[in-house]
Amino acid sequence: MSDTSEPDDGPSDGAAEAGDGDTPGDGDVPVVDTAEVEHVAELARVRLDDDEVEAFADQFAEILEYFAALDEVPETEREEALVNVMRADEVEEGLTQEEALANATETEDGFFTGPKVS
Repeated sequence: MSDTSEPDDGPSDGAAEAGDGDTPGDGDVPVVDTAEVEHVAELARVRLDDDEVEAFADQFAEILEYFAALDEVPETEREEALVNVMRADEVEEGLTQEEALANATETEDGFFTGPKVS
């Protein structure tokens, strides 16, 4: 949440985002504070008690870890061109009005009829 929202004027050595050491990983664990959780809860118009705020802070930090893992996925160049796999439309002869209405239970003036919808 705060790891990408606003630029920080302080040093960018990652110390401000380092975890408490209890979480496995490379030490670049995003920290989500309770103020951010309360802000998100306010935007979502959700009331949270203190225990829930702490739990959500931990859960948000875990979610941000998953997003950080996506940064490690190497980018690849697409070698093959995108091709439209849909077939071209072909005009075919359709049913006549009489053929279309042949199995209809009720018709009126050459149209299907059905129950009224209120």
